[in-house]
Amino acid sequence: MPVDATEFAAALGQYAAGVCLLTVRDGIDDVGTTVTSVMSVSASPPLVAVGLTAAGYPAEVLEEVGSCGLTVLAAEHAIVASRFSSAGRPSARHLLEAVPWTRAPGSDAIVLTGGVAALDCRLDRLVEAGDHVVAVLAVEDVSALHPDARPLLRLRGRYVDESGSPLTRP
Repeated sequence: MPVDATEFAAALGQYAAGVCLLTVRDGIDDVGTTVTSVMSVSASPPLVAVGLTAAGYPAEVLEEVGSCGLTVLAAEHAIVASRFSSAGRPSARHLLEAVPWTRAPGSDAIVLTGGVAALDCRLDRLVEAGDHVVAVLAVEDVSALHPDARPLLRLRGRYVDESGSPLTRP
């Protein structure tokens, strides 16, 4: 029996997921997207995997450029996560006008200075997975680490803090 897509999404929405911002700098501009499908793959070599919409522009640019920044967002970044999760967004720099950020040393991608952690990554490979691709990323640098920062989570379609308390969305 086929699984209903709405029921599938609702079931997985019960699983709290960390929220990250993936950014890519191409020759013209900065592109970014909010991602919640992130997992550690290997410690040696350091690899993470990120799920991206296959037909989305961030996946296209990542494949072309071959490197990115990945910021693990703090609870204070709920508005940033919302901005980068909607379609038809402007430049990443425009969406981050009031948010402190820097550039990762290898990829030159934007990473937020107030994130829980920031990773500078090189694309290892893309794996097709239904309507998404899984980007396996080799971590080349950890450029920010704030272990005391409160993480941003997504649970049941809402941004929450580590206690499960909802955060304000724009």
